[in-house]
Amino acid sequence: MTARIERVVTEGVVTIDGAEHKVENNTWIIGDDAEVIVIDPARDAETILSEVGEREVLAVVCTHGLPDHVGGAIEVAARDEAVIALNRKDRRLWRETWQETYPDIDMEDEGLFGVADVELEVMTTPGVTQGGVCLYVEALGVVFTGKTLLADGPGKVDGEYPALADQLTAIGERLFTLPHDTRVLPAHGEETTVGDLEPLFDDWLSGSLTGQTTAAAEGPLADGTKVSGIKLGLDDD
Repeated sequence: MTARIERVVTEGVVTIDGAEHKVENNTWIIGDDAEVIVIDPARDAETILSEVGEREVLAVVCTHGLPDHVGGAIEVAARDEAVIALNRKDRRLWRETWQETYPDIDMEDEGLFGVADVELEVMTTPGVTQGGVCLYVEALGVVFTGKTLLADGPGKVDGEYPALADQLTAIGERLFTLPHDTRVLPAHGEETTVGDLEPLFDDWLSGSLTGQTTAAAEGPLADGTKVSGIKLGLDDD
């Protein structure tokens, strides 16, 4: 096994719904001494490419389309004419950052990316965004979870859960069925494991994340917004 994983941490300001937020982002690089795939390239392409070095970038894979996670995608991909991959349901989000282009690959569930001697399996995990995905690398015992799941629980947007019921379904059915020692490598913060987080799942289902019961949290408001989150209007173009 020659494939290895490296993390690049960048920081900056992202604007969501008119509000500015200072955030730190994880960009993950997976590959060997010759080739890599870059996952969730945040705003600082120069720093990311410095870590890549002379290795060839085969693909840039975005677990979702929020601006602080795709801000370096075009520049990172352009150096080696790499393809950019994103779930089609996040195209509108992508266009908020990159108005003149679309990603090259529309990722689908169970799609595969190969690099070095491993494969990354696409797992669709809607919730934070409609097109959110995770990337499972069985050979290395890791899953790149984007904003779907962080070390402190399910990820949010601007302090809210856009579609918490969908997010919890994805976490329970896709992520918490993985082996307990699977490393969880998120888009923000430190890593954890499936086994560390899975015992908390029942509390999340019971409403601990919002202070409400699950039934109340899933109920829609008059305009269609769920009590547990906000409307993002993330339909396809």
